[in-house]
Amino acid sequence: MRTDVKHFRCDVKDGVATVALDRPERKNPLTFESYAELRDWFRDLVYDEEVKAVVFASNGGNFSSGGDVHDIIGPLTKMSMKELLNFTRMTGDLVKAIVNCGRPVIAAIDGVCVGAGAIIAMASDLRIATPEAKVAFLFTRVGLAGCDMGACAILPRIIGQGRAAELLYTGRSMSAEEGHAWGFHNKLVAAEALATEAQDWAARLAAGPGFGHMMTKTMLAQEWSMSIEQAIEAEAQAQAICMQTGDFERAYKAFVAKERPVFEGD
Repeated sequence: MRTDVKHFRCDVKDGVATVALDRPERKNPLTFESYAELRDWFRDLVYDEEVKAVVFASNGGNFSSGGDVHDIIGPLTKMSMKELLNFTRMTGDLVKAIVNCGRPVIAAIDGVCVGAGAIIAMASDLRIATPEAKVAFLFTRVGLAGCDMGACAILPRIIGQGRAAELLYTGRSMSAEEGHAWGFHNKLVAAEALATEAQDWAARLAAGPGFGHMMTKTMLAQEWSMSIEQAIEAEAQAQAICMQTGDFERAYKAFVAKERPVFEGD
């Protein structure tokens, strides 16, 4: 997997890729360049055999302050409609790339997690946070709609329609305790334990059946728009495909031998 990135941090070890925005002095804002490079990196992940799971980490006590006021917000006020649409489609493409990357993505959230940063956390599969984590979809606070980068579709499915509506209309911060109680955060841990906890979760996922995880992620995304009947049929086909994998046979042989299966992802 490519780690020679320019606009964010990236490290790959033992099947786990750890990425993080790298402007801690500004609480890790996004720029035009980091949006595009992250989009391309997650798109390439589909074809990567080395990475089995991803941790999107915090840096310097914060996850992300969203779009940079000076590098993004200011220039947007001077763009034409066509240029603005190119930008909003590009930011949406980042979410689609995360959803469709074929790997479980864990967001490790500390401190500020707002705007597009909150969207990245939302688009991840699992979210671990510290008590200091503050998540806000603050688009209305800068005069925009709350429907940014798929928020009106994805957030209600995580925390419910009414709670999502409150956050998207008001732009207020969701506390860590609210986020955990509402199902946005899977777990709260102390700040000093966040990185280790996220890596532990990622390591467990990376040791699992990689093809099966890819299929699970695919079905979680695709079944949003299916009827129950369509979903049951799609899962029947998906599971039949998984039953042809080497990992399925390895699990069976390990069970018979009363051993722990060692998955290889194929």
